[in-house]
Amino acid sequence: MTMEKTIGLKEKKRTARSRPSWLRRFNDWFHLWIGIAAGIPVIIICLTGCLLVFEPEITAMSRSWWNVEIPAGGQPLPPSALREKVVAQLPGMQIRRLWYYGEGKAVKITPDNSNSLLFANPYTGKLLAMQDHEDVFHFIEEGHTNLWLPREIGHQVVSWVTAVFLILTITGIVLWWPKKWNAREMKQALTIQWKAKFKRVNYDLHNVLGFYSLLIALIMTLTGLIMGFQFVNKTVMQMLGAKPRSKEISAIQPGPEAVPATIEGRVDMIFKLVTTEMGEYNRDQISIHFPKDDAKSIYACTDMHHGSWRELNFDRNTLALLSSSQTKVAEDTPAGWMRRSNYALHVGAIGGTLTKWVYFFASFICATLPVTGFIVWFGKQRKKPSRK
Repeated sequence: MTMEKTIGLKEKKRTARSRPSWLRRFNDWFHLWIGIAAGIPVIIICLTGCLLVFEPEITAMSRSWWNVEIPAGGQPLPPSALREKVVAQLPGMQIRRLWYYGEGKAVKITPDNSNSLLFANPYTGKLLAMQDHEDVFHFIEEGHTNLWLPREIGHQVVSWVTAVFLILTITGIVLWWPKKWNAREMKQALTIQWKAKFKRVNYDLHNVLGFYSLLIALIMTLTGLIMGFQFVNKTVMQMLGAKPRSKEISAIQPGPEAVPATIEGRVDMIFKLVTTEMGEYNRDQISIHFPKDDAKSIYACTDMHHGSWRELNFDRNTLALLSSSQTKVAEDTPAGWMRRSNYALHVGAIGGTLTKWVYFFASFICATLPVTGFIVWFGKQRKKPSRK
């Protein structure tokens, strides 16, 4: 074999070794082009998510009447008395659903025959405010869940964009992964060189911040998929050991011996029972409904803590606790815990204010990734020499 042939063979082998595998090339292609295609929806979903993280706090701060004076004794009116006083101020208003937000906070009332929300003083029944149900946060939520498209279309689009973002997150980690785990490579992978030129700083903002937001991004994405796709929800619950729910509803805890004759008296009794005995967390916070005429149960919601809650259903006639109710938090199964905590995990309420701030910054970083990623790609395009 001649010297020229030997050198040519070595060059071919070196070129073959240096060329990325088809899997790596596909990873890079997907991260770039699918990332660009999904960029605008991702930005909208993440930015609206930032705002929704602190929706309760911002809403409360914007309502000058939200905090009310606690009178001597400090006991709120039971649902029937509160409803009676509000209807006296707004004749003809059909009220079934009341939400007590706790000591010193207004009660939210959702009428059946109005698009407005009513807010009343829980101790006096005085009407404090009447607001349109579709406020600014309703608009933001529509963008987050439907991209302001019709729900049938928008919900599907958001769900599939969420699935794509999950894959983009995984392909991004492949691109971030250091070739060598030495001090120099790790420093470049984990720190932003603020004193470098714009292109380098932008690259680090995309690469480094993307890595630091990875865990929260995965949690937000996976919990979003559980809400977006029924088959994902079912699969996750089965993996956690969920058993098929029985269609037959039975009593799992007997009701009181003496049951009031009127539905108003029964709702008031459930209100007292839940707020004094059954509730485990924030007992003074409860959502309770007067049942419709054809309903067989009375609904109440308690244990509202860090974005989670416990739903209870009581037999309309006997007030027995029904099997369609959720179990106590401490006694729940992994699948049951996931059902009640998925929303809290999605919005960052699971750990209170601290996790909310973590989610806020992580969501904001995710919103910047399509922008910084596009700038990285555009910079590389400008570097390429023109072909003559």
